[in-house]
Amino acid sequence: MNQLSVGWDIGGAHVKVCVVEHQKIIAVYQEPCPLWQGLDKLEFAVKTLLQKISNSNQKHAITMTGELVDLFANRHDGVRQIIQTMTQLLGDSEIQIFCGKSGVLPVSEINETHFDSIASANWLASASFAAKQFEDCLFVDIGSTTTDILWCENGDVIAQGFSDYERLISQELIYIGIVRTPVMSVVQTVLDNEKQVGIMAEHFATMADVYRLTGELSENHDQIPTADGAEKTIEASARRLSRMLGDDFKIEEFARWQSVAQDIRKQQIQRIQNSCELHLNKKTILVGAGIGRFLVKEIAQNLECDYVDFSKLFPMNQDLTFKPADCAPAVAMAFQIKI
Repeated sequence: MNQLSVGWDIGGAHVKVCVVEHQKIIAVYQEPCPLWQGLDKLEFAVKTLLQKISNSNQKHAITMTGELVDLFANRHDGVRQIIQTMTQLLGDSEIQIFCGKSGVLPVSEINETHFDSIASANWLASASFAAKQFEDCLFVDIGSTTTDILWCENGDVIAQGFSDYERLISQELIYIGIVRTPVMSVVQTVLDNEKQVGIMAEHFATMADVYRLTGELSENHDQIPTADGAEKTIEASARRLSRMLGDDFKIEEFARWQSVAQDIRKQQIQRIQNSCELHLNKKTILVGAGIGRFLVKEIAQNLECDYVDFSKLFPMNQDLTFKPADCAPAVAMAFQIKI
């Protein structure tokens, strides 16, 4: 029986997994996991994913960001509980944990001294893989919730910060994405009918509503409930967006709300581009990852840089529901497993 290398990225909202056989990606999956609601959500997501992996001869490598959710007393508590839960779920399989700059270590060697380097290190796993493919590049991963921006040179990630706190200071981490992010955290005003209108500080709409209206959000990537718990149609998205402006949606004004969505998109991409320019040492390749990488491609064009999709770095089956770039840290973990 062939051995599978299985990489995991345990987030606070999704669990992502990549399966590699003979150095070729054969599967990439993602399951929603509102971890802040309890460890049972993690258990359900992982069990669901394990049912899709048929081969019993497996080695697993894990990275995470889920330790940050408010289910846990602090980040160390989160790291400890996630490792314990994954160890129980994976049973007798060999398990390795990503420890940042120290690479992967067997779970049996992990203790509390490693927890700081384990916490929210998934960005380093995927950026490190990209760094080894180019003389220099800017790695940009735009996901459902966050954006990572890393300068890579001579095979290394040249990071100014390593903790979330440090990376928020350096703008290598921007807490905006294309699904879960509340609209009110991305923009303060929008252009509507040639007027600048203030945005209400209410969780009426998310960026998923914006990208449904622009036609850029894939159903596969749209796994999180809406702000009001209602349907995910473009009309419902327009209705939620209208609430952000203190107005009501009318079907005959649908084009109006599409225009508002385009303005919000424009402001979000400019915010990310500003941070890219901050870290861009010269015109080079932008490597795009995450479900929002279509924005990275646009930013590369704006900056007159070449663009490479993270998925292009891997041999893979062509009929994957999720592409390697959709789940970059999990993919990187599958290729970091020590045999």
